[in-house]
Amino acid sequence: MPNVLKMEKQVLIKQLIALGWSYRRIESETGIRRETISKYDPDHPRNSKPAKVPTDSGPQSPIQNRPKCPSTKPTRTSGAAEYDEFIRARIAQGLTAQRIYQDLIVEHDFKHSYDSVKRYVRKLKKRTPEVIAHIHTAPGEEGQVDFGEGAPTLKNGRYLKPWLFKIVLSHSRHSYEETVWQQDVETFIRCHEHAFESFGGVPEIIRLDNLKSGVLKAHLYEPVLNPLYSAFAEHYGFVPVPCLPRKPEHKGKVESGVGYTQENALKGLKFDSLEAQNAHLRNWNRRWARTRIHGTIKQQVWAVFVNSERNALQPLPEKTFQYFKVGKRKVHADGHIEVAGAYYSVPHRYLGRLLTVHFNAQWVKVLDGTEIAAFHRRAQPGRFRTEKTHLPENKTISQEEYKNRLLAKCAAIGEATRSWAHMALKERKQLAFRTIQGLLHLPDKYSPDLVEKACREARKAGLFRYQAVAALCREFSHVKGEQLELIQEHEIIRNPKDYQSFIDN
Repeated sequence: MPNVLKMEKQVLIKQLIALGWSYRRIESETGIRRETISKYDPDHPRNSKPAKVPTDSGPQSPIQNRPKCPSTKPTRTSGAAEYDEFIRARIAQGLTAQRIYQDLIVEHDFKHSYDSVKRYVRKLKKRTPEVIAHIHTAPGEEGQVDFGEGAPTLKNGRYLKPWLFKIVLSHSRHSYEETVWQQDVETFIRCHEHAFESFGGVPEIIRLDNLKSGVLKAHLYEPVLNPLYSAFAEHYGFVPVPCLPRKPEHKGKVESGVGYTQENALKGLKFDSLEAQNAHLRNWNRRWARTRIHGTIKQQVWAVFVNSERNALQPLPEKTFQYFKVGKRKVHADGHIEVAGAYYSVPHRYLGRLLTVHFNAQWVKVLDGTEIAAFHRRAQPGRFRTEKTHLPENKTISQEEYKNRLLAKCAAIGEATRSWAHMALKERKQLAFRTIQGLLHLPDKYSPDLVEKACREARKAGLFRYQAVAALCREFSHVKGEQLELIQEHEIIRNPKDYQSFIDN
């Protein structure tokens, strides 16, 4: 079965193709082969299977009758030479000889030794020394993001080093710096927002590093991007491009920029608060960082930004980004999921499925992969949000109709049961629906009269939960019938004189 890229990679490829990137450039940036990239290009024509070229296998075949050239000198070739193109591609990705050897075994059933691969890799590296070229980007095309350590800052009576967030615009080298105490995703996004406001716009691409921690476990950015950061990128209109592992040169501008800030702005200083350190960084950027003549572009950073890059940035969105939380929820048998004590419907075809949920104080979004399965306004705990289109045709009844149907079933058991259910709905609103459903199953175990008696007692005590009625049913079932009235005379009762006569004899 062919490999299928994760959804995040598929979206990334489509975004880069939409920006006009070539397959070769996407391959060099993401490590995904061009053949795979073409499968996700909507404009790529489907290649028909090549026609088989007939071969002449008869006795007159010129290929078979071609005379063999005698070898003049036996030569020894490396067993790895046959896979030259494969090995060169892996070297370009920064893989070790050991890793290349493992991949050859898995992908090509390689039969030779590890030493042959090691020697061949060493030979290729000698012939083709690694060349690192300067990558020139157009105005507004790219920003690079990274973290470093800030200067010692007072926190809870101790001097600790915060994180230094930095983003550099690749064309002009104009930058934004901010120190923070955490590297969680929300803090990371807020730093982006502050930087974009400072620039007055948004670049087309943000190039990210790969941290050791996965972003889904509260740290920032890895090739599988956090859903919150992906939604933020979509809202601001940029494409997040994670760097390949062990390729710091892919974001060399911000790598050197962090070191420049640490050495030039922060070295040897201490601050009493993050606010003081960030105020110092803003002043340093205005006075020194943006006014310097950059060593590579040989121009003043601020002049290049103002004259060519500022107007090339994408405009800021009209609305601010709405933060949300991410979770997994299973669809209950009634076609709803539970989020913070409230219930939201999803199409009935998802019954029993585990779906992704994005939610905040305003809305709840239910996702099946990248497809939106349902969207609701946020409800108070205990409330239901139900769309009729989510229910099967035979279940599309209103809440009032459903309530009346439950009360009618309770009335079939007895008036006390119906009265108890009516009071439960009055006291507990929609939460009582499931309680009444459980109550309607009690006659399967106990007699209707016993359920009636339990409901009557529960209503007197003001108990409107299923567990209370079930407990009363159990208690009453232990009583062996009603107490009988004591009588003195009956045909089966002997006269006491008969017993006395028996004893005397």
